[in-house]
Amino acid sequence: MNPAENYILNQPEPYCSILLNLQIIIENTIPEVELLYKYKIPFYYIHKKPFCYLNASHKKEFVDLGICRGKQIKIHEDYLVTENRKKMVSLRYKNLEDIDEKVLLEVLKKTKSLY
Repeated sequence: MNPAENYILNQPEPYCSILLNLQIIIENTIPEVELLYKYKIPFYYIHKKPFCYLNASHKKEFVDLGICRGKQIKIHEDYLVTENRKKMVSLRYKNLEDIDEKVLLEVLKKTKSLY
């Protein structure tokens, strides 16, 4: 098992379930992504370029799905968190019920179109 998968599996609940769910959705939606362990978190790459990352923020109590090139995404902007970042945006989840699969799929597909 690679370090990125260990990161996901070693998270306490509800983070582990959220991360596993996001991992399944990402890998089924964009099968060409490669899961690596960069910057001490699971990071997806596509065509050897950063695509998105998963980060469990225990202090702030959410899972962050960070999207590289996210500022170029012009759909579902009301779901995207920028927090004064120049290029990245995030989808944030506090529990499994927060995951709107339709929004997530559309954002992932739109992001993929930028590569």
